[in-house]
Amino acid sequence: MSKEENTSIVLFQQRNVRRVWHNEQWYFVIEDIVQILTDTVNVKDYIKKMKKRDKMLQEGWGQFVTTLWIETSGGKQKMNCSNTKGILRIIQSIPSPKAEPFKLWLAEVGNQRLEEIENPELAMDRMKILYEQKGYSKEWIEKRSRGIAIRHDLTDEWKNRGAYSSLDYAILTNEITKAAFDMNVQEYKQHKGLTRQNLRDNMNDMELILTMLGEATATTLHRDRDSKGMNELKKDSNEAGEVAGNARRDIEKRTGKKVVSKENYLSLTHKAKKNLKPPPNGGLPM
Repeated sequence: MSKEENTSIVLFQQRNVRRVWHNEQWYFVIEDIVQILTDTVNVKDYIKKMKKRDKMLQEGWGQFVTTLWIETSGGKQKMNCSNTKGILRIIQSIPSPKAEPFKLWLAEVGNQRLEEIENPELAMDRMKILYEQKGYSKEWIEKRSRGIAIRHDLTDEWKNRGAYSSLDYAILTNEITKAAFDMNVQEYKQHKGLTRQNLRDNMNDMELILTMLGEATATTLHRDRDSKGMNELKKDSNEAGEVAGNARRDIEKRTGKKVVSKENYLSLTHKAKKNLKPPPNGGLPM
């Protein structure tokens, strides 16, 4: 799973809980969970007092709490997170009648993840439901779904061929994007007026198709050439981006219209957010 796609929001009784996939399991933002279970106006102060009240929790805090990068309204920030086991320990220190439903919810989230590992189509189905609730068309969702599958194939190749870190993935993605659209990912997001939003969630149909073309071509080149190491992967990625770039320029020449636009889906998703309902069993996709 790429860094771009490994952070999401899951719903608990219509309340947002941020989470991130880390070390092959979900880690949840502790502040979000404490806020839901207590409705405190100062969640940081509540956690501080909770740890002071529970000496065993205080002593074991560093063992099950991990600081991870999380998307916030002010950009990415490091926040205290914990996996299901750690969250259940924290819940023990919260005297709230809301705790038991939360425990059941966490168990369901974990069960869904196991189901998705056995049957990846379940994750895709849940993802499609979420996009529908946000207001995207079925045609757009199908292209986005296909794009995610192609992206996963590519990142698997990168991982097996010497690109190990999220920074490596970002460098290779920029090689494709720059050659395909004449701008890197950050420039592309600025062009569309985005900040922390997902770029691909704000692409139109043709932009998605060309992105898929570039990434599918990169995967093919890596396999055909048995490329290894960042230098070879970068070369392939740049060439793959050029394939998509040439297709874009040909489309623009024949239609007389620019493919890359400032169009985004922010108004669409913001409008739908108020009416967002959880998919079946309350879980959202990774």
